[in-house]
Amino acid sequence: MTSQDVILGILMKRSLSGYDIKHMFETVFSYFYNASFGTIYPTLSKMEKEGLITKESVIQEGRPNKNVYSITEEGQKYFKAYMYSPLQANEFKSDAMTRLFFGEFIEVEVIIEYLEYGVSSTKDDLERLRNMYENGKSKSLMSQTQELCIQIGIENMESTLRILMAGIERLSNLNVEKGKKESG
Repeated sequence: MTSQDVILGILMKRSLSGYDIKHMFETVFSYFYNASFGTIYPTLSKMEKEGLITKESVIQEGRPNKNVYSITEEGQKYFKAYMYSPLQANEFKSDAMTRLFFGEFIEVEVIIEYLEYGVSSTKDDLERLRNMYENGKSKSLMSQTQELCIQIGIENMESTLRILMAGIERLSNLNVEKGKKESG
């Protein structure tokens, strides 16, 4: 899966501006696909050159013109080929998990701070995802498969939150026991 595959999928429903596509990467796709601002526009340019999408410049009064992208017939074929290709293994990269894995080499308090940060950011992401789910469901804006995707994200975040909070408690208790041994 590449940013190109995701962009083509986004454009299968309707034409969108680069800003709208970027916004979807920051919201809808943010919990399972990561693409930076610096990736999206070069990818759009490349796709246009390859004939997978077209770009129309829309003139706006009092604001800069915006480019609206549409998928071509060739782009639809390319996207369908992606959808029927074999699934790739999921990738998971996490700075927090790497630091946690090697946490024995730093103070427990620092690891607890990492976990507390994880709790805070996961709660924020979970709230955003729940709102997205409720808004999409109430306005019938989601397909059944999109609803499933968001439900998986919510369940994963709820599970992560439980584990992070249990980890904080366990490490805090370990720290208390260590303090008792040192003072006694």
